[in-house]
Amino acid sequence: MSFGTKEYQERIRKTKERMASKGIEVLLITNPSNMNYLSGYDGWSFYVHQMLIVIDDEDQPIWVGRTMDANAAKLTTWLYHDNIIPYPDYYVQSDTLHPMSFIADVLKQIGQDKRSVGVEMENYYFTARCYEELKKGLPNADFKDASTLVNWVRLIKSDQEIDYMKIAGTFAEKAMMDGINLIGEGVRECDVAAKILHSQVTGTAEHGGDYPAIMPLLPSGEKTSTPHLTWTDQRYKFGETVILELAGCYRRYHAPLARTVNIGRPSDTLKALADITVEGLNACLDMIKPGIALEEVEETWRKTIERSGHVKESRLGYPIGLSYPPDWGEHTASIRKGDKTILQPNMAFHMIPGMWFDSSGFEVSESFYITETGCETFAKLPRELFIKDGALVDY
Repeated sequence: MSFGTKEYQERIRKTKERMASKGIEVLLITNPSNMNYLSGYDGWSFYVHQMLIVIDDEDQPIWVGRTMDANAAKLTTWLYHDNIIPYPDYYVQSDTLHPMSFIADVLKQIGQDKRSVGVEMENYYFTARCYEELKKGLPNADFKDASTLVNWVRLIKSDQEIDYMKIAGTFAEKAMMDGINLIGEGVRECDVAAKILHSQVTGTAEHGGDYPAIMPLLPSGEKTSTPHLTWTDQRYKFGETVILELAGCYRRYHAPLARTVNIGRPSDTLKALADITVEGLNACLDMIKPGIALEEVEETWRKTIERSGHVKESRLGYPIGLSYPPDWGEHTASIRKGDKTILQPNMAFHMIPGMWFDSSGFEVSESFYITETGCETFAKLPRELFIKDGALVDY
């Protein structure tokens, strides 16, 4: 397990407190990040249906999943083996059977079928058919939306979680510089991606890396006008701008990072955009501390870039931590206008003030956590537009 039993028990306690406040007696979890957070379960099995069941008056959750994955639950969780219940393989991708009907039968057998049941409705891993099968199998249950119930519990990290993210930050530094140093005229995008992926997984001499929740994002040239492109087998051209957004990942804990590179002399427009974006990011990092609201951080950013006539409509950042594909965000608070979430020590965020226009863009980001007096970034790289003139970039 990544954590001791005591920490998992404390997470369960906080989850049950939130369940009680929402009138939920049985919580059905399909988000693999939340499943890992409460049980330690860690396997690439989220492509089939699996579930963690938290019951208000039971000390341990119940894990239900495919038979061939049951041993993974025994190996990675703190649960008693009696709390690990496999369903037969003939439920997998069947036209006539569904794992949620199996789970409904389990809940009926243990007397939980007439209670208030929370489900993660807004969730990549919970389909419309999942909900229909559960309702059909549990006609007397009172269903409630519990989409981000556990996500909000995860918002404040333990010291050990922060330590894992610090390690991930060192991976992000190394992967970023390995990518930047390979970028150059005539180099294939896919080769840069391969270098980054190798660096992410290799990690450092002390710690090895995990697969990240998002593949390296590497838009170049006019593709820098949009943030979420990966790579092709095209070769970089002289004068092109390249955006790199990636993350270090250690024991599923992420530290994302973004930087921008120009191959050769950048335009005056790009240099000016880089300067104001970095200025805005630095202004935010300087003012962040416990007790302020996220909307105050966004206001600082907005007032800084307004001086140069720029406007950013998308949010400025979001909480990060434990995640599985396809996203490293926690889906709770956002650094944007109107979000009154108050910053507390050991909250962690990815602040990414990317600026995208019709045919170009610039990104620089930092992952950071809230300390007792301010904030600390997980990575320690210069915040600037990197310029490649053929030489290695030293930091």
